[in-house]
Amino acid sequence: MNFQQPISVTTLAQKYSLLIKGNTHNLALGINEIHKVRKGDITFVDVEKYYLKSLNSQATIIIINKDVPCPEGKTLFITEDPFAIYNQIVWENRPMKYLQSNMGENVSIGEDTHIDFGAYIGHDVTIGKGCYIQSGAYIGDNTVIGDRVNIQAGALIGTDAFYFKKINGKYQKWRSGGRVIIEDDAEIGAGCTVNRGVSGDTIIGSGTKLDSQVHVGHGVVIGKDCLIAAQVGIAGKTMIGSNCVIYGQVGIAQNLVIGDNVIILAKSGISKNLESNKTYFGIPADDARTKFKELLSIKQQLRERRK
Repeated sequence: MNFQQPISVTTLAQKYSLLIKGNTHNLALGINEIHKVRKGDITFVDVEKYYLKSLNSQATIIIINKDVPCPEGKTLFITEDPFAIYNQIVWENRPMKYLQSNMGENVSIGEDTHIDFGAYIGHDVTIGKGCYIQSGAYIGDNTVIGDRVNIQAGALIGTDAFYFKKINGKYQKWRSGGRVIIEDDAEIGAGCTVNRGVSGDTIIGSGTKLDSQVHVGHGVVIGKDCLIAAQVGIAGKTMIGSNCVIYGQVGIAQNLVIGDNVIILAKSGISKNLESNKTYFGIPADDARTKFKELLSIKQQLRERRK
């Protein structure tokens, strides 16, 4: 998530009563979770086993709950509750804007785009040329839609990430500061749900087609020209390559990487990374030919036992 303009670390330290250590001249350009950070970003860490990962990441500013040596050129904010500060910064830079009508403020709509009566468009949304958004669709705040995109009835785009942190036995919601980006010539089927990222972007690549009732979790990146059939669920932060075909009722776990030109057959469960240019099947999924041989072997064994 990028800030509208850079913020000095001294300004942030004063505002949130933070102990500052290291470079006091840095500017914060954005804020992101550890797996999304870039130079200029703020991130946070509150578990000691992840200290080194955070301190050695691309992040320029780290909110941390212990006074540790500061890497050269970086800034540490030391506080008892890094998550609370992180979440507050996101809230203040991506505040809740309630929708009082069927279209929010600062909406840009391209030529030849038609939006049916009964569709709802949030704030700070950009929609390209030649798009068609059907009745009952919802396009959440900060969504970016390319040209010639069709979004069918009842699709929910840019809903909050399903992302919680357990604090003192209770689940506390993370503010979803990310966006959804739908590139040119994509199709979103009826009743699909596409969560925005927690801090980064959920991206659906150009030419990709989603059937009805597909769920795309927060921060998922889907490549170009993919076909995804009904009732597929893709958990948060998984990356799917281009030219993939995913058949109905496939479940894909979080934080995975699926290569290009992958075919996943119906009802498969994906729990590990998948190599490019292969067909997969089963729960847990594996190379389809291997799985079919296994099934055939099991059937033969059962027949022999019945004799």
